[in-house]
Order: sequence, then C-alpha cells, then structure tokens
Amino acid sequence: MNLRRIMMVLIFACTTILAGCQPLKVLDPKGPQARTTANVIWISIGTMAVVVLVVIAMFAYLIIKYRASKQEEDYEPPHIEGSLKLELIWTAIPVVIVAFLSVVTIISTFKVEDVPEGYSKEPLVIYASSSNWKWHFSYPNEDIETVNYLYIPTDRPVQFKLYSYGPISSFWIPQLGGQKYAMADMVNTLNLAADVPGEYSGRNANFTGEGFAEQTFSVNAVSPQEYTDWVEEVKTTADVLTKEKFGELLQPGHLGQSTFKGTHLTFSPPPENHQMGEKSTEKMDTDMNEMNMGDMEDMDHSNMSQ
Repeated sequence: MNLRRIMMVLIFACTTILAGCQPLKVLDPKGPQARTTANVIWISIGTMAVVVLVVIAMFAYLIIKYRASKQEEDYEPPHIEGSLKLELIWTAIPVVIVAFLSVVTIISTFKVEDVPEGYSKEPLVIYASSSNWKWHFSYPNEDIETVNYLYIPTDRPVQFKLYSYGPISSFWIPQLGGQKYAMADMVNTLNLAADVPGEYSGRNANFTGEGFAEQTFSVNAVSPQEYTDWVEEVKTTADVLTKEKFGELLQPGHLGQSTFKGTHLTFSPPPENHQMGEKSTEKMDTDMNEMNMGDMEDMDHSNMSQ
C-alpha cells in the first residue's frame, strides 16, 4: 500500500514538472550565431553520450566476465598494478576529450563574437540599455527608440551595444544567439543576425530583483522592406522622446511596449569611453598629456613616503 502511494506521488510530481516544460528554443536556432551555439551544445551532448555509453558497456562487460564462477576458493585473478599501458590509456582519454571540447569552444567563441559573415549590408547598430525592469532600444541612424520590443531586418547583421542604467542584466535572445552582460559604465558589443522572419522572445537572464521575471521583450524579424516601412511609420506617428519622459521610464516598474521619435542618446549618452574589447590606450595617453605637469611639481610630496 505504501509503495502504491509513493508511486502515485512520483507520477503526480513528474506530471506537474513536465507540464511546465517547453521546447528548448536555444536548440531551434534562427540565425548564424545561434546555429554555432547549438552545434557546440550538440557536440558536447554527443561527446558525453559516448562517454556514458562506453562506461555502461564496460561496466556490463566486467560484471559478466568476473561474475561468481566455479574457480577454486583460493583463486586470485591476475594483478595489474603498475601497468604503464593502462595508466597511459585512462589518463590520455580524458585529456583528449577535454582538449577536443576546448578547441571546439575556442573556435566557436571567436566565431560568435565576430560580425556574422556572408551578408552584403553593414550591421544595423542598436543601443540596448536595461533599467528596472525594462529594455530600451535606441536606433541612432534611424533616430527612433522602442521600449520592450525590437524590429530588425532579416539577412542583415545586427550589432547591439549593451549597457545598463541599473544592476547588471544579461541580454539574451535564445533563437538568435548567446547572452551577454549589460553593465553600468561600460558598453559590451553583441553581434547577431536573423535569417528567418518571425517573432522571437528575449529576456534578461540575470536576476535583478523582484521584477526580473517580467523583464522580457519581443523581437520582430521582418523583410528589409517591412523594416523600412516600420521605421517610416514610427517617424510619422510616434511621440518625441524627451528627457523628462525618459526619466520617467527609468523609474523601477513594469511597462508595456512603447515607441518614440528621437533617442535618449542625445541627452543621456552611453559610456562610450569604457567599451569592452576596444583599446583605450589612446584615450588614457591623451588624458595624461592634457594634465598640467607644473601643477604636479607644486604638490606636497612629503606624505608619500609614509
């Protein structure tokens, strides 16, 4: 009776858990960066599956081969302590596996960090900034801005400039590519592209407080002509984004989708001087050259040796 109850509880628990599952969108890529990421995942899964199957097969073989038999009671199987051959084999196998996965990961990392190849147009630049708990998307060339939704053209690279007006967030569109942090006082660059028209979901993948679960956005990948038409419509019908309005948008809370003419980049520029991955040596040299060295000579250095 107790066993039956336990089985019923397990069945109910499994059914409840499985009811909340959905297809893994990261394994349904719609762009080149996402395909590269999905391929790495499949290669890792395949490698792990081979290891598991080999271990299970060896375990079954050893159980059968060395099962109880009619040998003499004092029989001892041959000892293999100190076998250099075996030690080399079971040391080399994990080294080869780790080296293989490392090479695959390094190659794919460089590939997804670069601008996707095979496109004739220059990347569309979009500044994506996060706040509690919203996403702001600025199109500097088009001079428009959206909140919590994106329009991008298909068959064209998109270069996101990521930063944050609040805590560290993680920008992620699973079907288009991997995630990357949006942080204050620095700009990270994420290159993506969509080859298939459709609506994709994006979200913040880094916990940022009570509103984290609803910090999501939609991505509408449309044809180049549809994208152009949308931009023209926004310029014709949307309200102008003012500094006061943007200040209201930065207040913590949830918001639906909004569209504006103009961007906040004009009155609240991103921290361009701290771009991740870009050389800042020139900037530092310039700042040092602009310093008045005469003022430094007049400083009191008496406390420096203490």
